[in-house]
Amino acid sequence: MKSPTIQTLIISVFLFTIQTSLASPPTLGNVFTQCIIGFKPSNPCSPIQNFTYTPQNPKFLIILNNYVRNLRYFNNTTRKPIAIVAAADVTHIQATITCAKKLSLQLRIRSGGHDYDGLSYLSTVDFVVLDMFNLRSIEFGRKLDTAWVQSGATLGEIYYGVASKSNGLRGFPAGICPGLGAGGHFSGGGYGNMMRRYGLSIDNIIDAKIVDAKGRVLDRSSMGEDLFWALRGGGAASFCVVLAWKIKLVPVPEKVTVFNVEAVGKRGGVNTKELVVKWQEIADKIDNSLFIRLTLSTSNKTVKASFMGMFLGDSSRLLEIMTKEFPELGLNKTECIEMKWIESVLFWLSIPPGTAPTSVMLNRIPQKQIYLKRKSDYVQKPISRTGLDAIFKVLLENENVTMAWNPYGGRMSEIPSTETAFPHRAGNMFKIQYAANWFVPGEEVAKECMSQTERVFEAMTPYVSNNPREAFLNYRDVDIGTSLNSTYEEGKVYGVKYFKNNFERLVSVKSRVDTDNFFRYEQSIPVPSSH
Repeated sequence: MKSPTIQTLIISVFLFTIQTSLASPPTLGNVFTQCIIGFKPSNPCSPIQNFTYTPQNPKFLIILNNYVRNLRYFNNTTRKPIAIVAAADVTHIQATITCAKKLSLQLRIRSGGHDYDGLSYLSTVDFVVLDMFNLRSIEFGRKLDTAWVQSGATLGEIYYGVASKSNGLRGFPAGICPGLGAGGHFSGGGYGNMMRRYGLSIDNIIDAKIVDAKGRVLDRSSMGEDLFWALRGGGAASFCVVLAWKIKLVPVPEKVTVFNVEAVGKRGGVNTKELVVKWQEIADKIDNSLFIRLTLSTSNKTVKASFMGMFLGDSSRLLEIMTKEFPELGLNKTECIEMKWIESVLFWLSIPPGTAPTSVMLNRIPQKQIYLKRKSDYVQKPISRTGLDAIFKVLLENENVTMAWNPYGGRMSEIPSTETAFPHRAGNMFKIQYAANWFVPGEEVAKECMSQTERVFEAMTPYVSNNPREAFLNYRDVDIGTSLNSTYEEGKVYGVKYFKNNFERLVSVKSRVDTDNFFRYEQSIPVPSSH
C-alpha cells in the first residue's frame, strides 16, 4: 500500500492554497484529507472524500453528534476531531490508519457511541474519528446458526435480523440496549439477560475480520489465537479496527416469560431488605435459564427494589421455579407475560407489550438524550442485613443514584477466567452498575450528580471486590485511572481493575501486534516500559 509522503502532501496542499487564494497555510485536517484521498489501493466506486468530514463541512457536527450518547460531551467546548471518516469500505479504514500514523494523529474508533465516558470520540490531543456506522451489514450462514456482523451494526439490527431470518427460533446473547454498536460492545465482553444460559457475546464469537496497525486485513487464522483472545473482552481499540465479527446464534424458545415487580418498603408483607437478602441467596444459583436483575432506587424517601426478569420458557415452569426458590417475592401468574424473544427486547426498554412494533429497535438515533455517569463493581459474598441498612441509607442521601445488580452464575461460572480476556467469571455473585441521569445542562447540576455517584461508590467499598477492586470495561469509567502518556505504570492502575490477571497477557499481545503503540487512548492497553 503506497501513499504520498508527508512532505509531498504539505507542499502540494500549500501550493494549491496559494494559487487559489491568499488564505492561511493548510490545516492539519486539509493535509489529512489529501493524504487519504491519495491513498492506494482505493475503491473508485466509493471515493473516500465522499465519507470524510472536516469542521468546515456543514455536516461535520451532525455526524459527530449523531452518535454522542452522553450530553456531557455534547457542547461547544469539547475538543473536536480534525476529521471524521465515516468508513464505507475497508480501504477507507486502511487509508485512515496509514495517514493518521504519518501525521502522528491519534485515532478514535466509534461503532455506536455508547461509550459512557466518551473515549470513542474524545481526546486531549489532535485526533481523527473513524466512524463505523456505514459498515453494518449482517450476513447469515446457510443453516442460520452463524452470522457475520459488521462493527457498525447495532444490537437492534442484529436481533431483528436474527429473529426475522429464523422465524423467532434463534437469538444472540448481548445487551439490552438496541442502540449499542457491535464493534465496542462485543470487544468489551457484551453481557445481557441470556448470559446465565449462554455466557457473554464473546463466548459466542468464533471469528473476526480486522485491520491492523500495518493496514493488513486479517481473520482469526491469520491474526493468530493470541490476538483473537485479546479482542474478546480486552477492548479491540487497543489493538486494531474490527471490521466484522462472526457470531454463533443460539436457540431460543417460541415463548419467553418476562416480569417486572416492585417493592417500595415491602411487598406482600415482606420488607424490601429481606427480599434483597433472599435475592442474593438465589440469583446466581437459580435455573440458568432465569435472569433476575435487581434495581435499587428511591421513591418518596423510601428505597424501592425492582425485580425484572426473563425466563427462557413458559410462565408455568417459571412459577414452579419461583415458588420453590424465591417464594418471598410472591410472583403470580398475572405478573408474568409470555412473548416472543424478539418482543422481550422492547420489554427491557420499558415499552409496554403491544404498544410498538419490534421494528422500533432499528432506530439508530435515540429520541431522548441524557446527561449521565456510570460506574461498576463486583460482589463476591453476600451483603449482610447491617450492610444493606447502610446501603439503603446512602441511597436515600443520594437520590439521583440507582444501582442495578446483575446476577452471574450459570454459564458465567463454567467458563475459565483465562478463556477470553474478560476475567470476571466464577466467584462473582453479581455485577453492580451505578447510574446517575440528569436532564438539564449546567456545571452545578453535573457536579452534584457525579458527586452523589462517587459517594455511593465509596460507601460500597466494604462490600465489593478488592485487590483489585474490579471494574467492567463496557461501563467505561475514567475515574479509576487514565494514561495520558500511554505508560505501563499508568495503564496498570486501571488495567488490573478491568482485566485482573489477564492484564499482563494483554500487554504482551499489544507489544507484538502494535509495536508503535498507534492504537492508544486514555484507557488503552499500554506497552511495556522497556519497549
